[in-house]
Amino acid sequence: MLWVALHFPLLPQGTLEAIGAWACQFTPKVSLEPPRALLLEVEGSLRLFGGLEALKARLHSGIEDMGFSASLASAATPRAALWFSYGKCESLAEVPLEAACNEEQSLSFLKSIGIETLGELLRLPREGLARRCGRGLLDDLDRALGSKPEPRAFFEPPPRFSARLELPAPVAHAEGLAFAARRLLVQLEGLLAARQAGIRRFTLALVDEEKAETRIDVGLASPARAADRLARLLHEKLSLTKLERPVEAIGVEATDFVSLNEYTSGMFGDEAADAEDWARLVERLRARLGHGAVCGLATHPDHRPEHAWRRVEPGEWDPHDYRQPGPRPSWLLQPQPLSETNFELLAGPERIECGWWDGDEASRDYFIARLPDGALGWIYREDATWFLHGLFA
Repeated sequence: MLWVALHFPLLPQGTLEAIGAWACQFTPKVSLEPPRALLLEVEGSLRLFGGLEALKARLHSGIEDMGFSASLASAATPRAALWFSYGKCESLAEVPLEAACNEEQSLSFLKSIGIETLGELLRLPREGLARRCGRGLLDDLDRALGSKPEPRAFFEPPPRFSARLELPAPVAHAEGLAFAARRLLVQLEGLLAARQAGIRRFTLALVDEEKAETRIDVGLASPARAADRLARLLHEKLSLTKLERPVEAIGVEATDFVSLNEYTSGMFGDEAADAEDWARLVERLRARLGHGAVCGLATHPDHRPEHAWRRVEPGEWDPHDYRQPGPRPSWLLQPQPLSETNFELLAGPERIECGWWDGDEASRDYFIARLPDGALGWIYREDATWFLHGLFA
């Protein structure tokens, strides 16, 4: 087995679990080592990530994206990996005594006789060391050397995401929160990758100086987990947000995870990729213009042309075909009055008389007519007045 340990010099309280959830995207075998360390059993993941050094580089990059720093070390046993990360060394002989011995009385005694590293400690007689410092230190040494087993309970990634970040200084402009929020979105991406899931919606919570909370909901057109995509949408939302008071802390929440598997692009065109590009365009337009400003159109079974359509979600089309009772123009206009001398009737009439049930009753005779410029128009007569209602292509 091969273990990688991550030791964080500084870590806000309650953050270790969020980073553990992020780390589960690299291996399902993650162990939390409070207060500021993680253990990952990575032997089964090396081929997927291109080897140990490539995996370490991915870990380093992700930790930096979240705004943290950590020392990484690898070893054949979990105890040795932890000690290497604490001491920033590569062999047991170099591990400083403080990394392995946390019992103050034993540490003082060993320091008093000139022991500074585990290499020096291992040269001492075991019987005498056990009498002076207890069996616990020897057991830890045996676990680090692999001669004594050390079972561990692995972390289970949670079914929902909630993380909070205290800002180093109050932020008065909403767009200035995007950088800090991205750190939390990277954590969210890791958790979703570990669960092979995506989200359709997440929430950014803003906590101001008076501890009042403002919530910004961000919706997606299709399930996603990529931090870059989530950050772009959030930036669109923040650019339209005005803060009443400076913000001191932010939080990101996401629930209702949905299954999201990776797919392989086709060599000769890819309908799935094209559809995903369209969905991303829709969600960015909605983030910038508002949810109600972007919609799809579908036919609606109503003889009145101004009522023969309805708003639908983009991509949500009515599976029932509605066939109009007669020819319809491709360009529908607001009714415009016409003089009887400005057209030539070619076909008609088509009688449309309905709408008494909804208060917008129509009683019209429609004709196809040639207009003075040669275009074909859809005109109707109502109350002895002629109106142009559409143009044919």
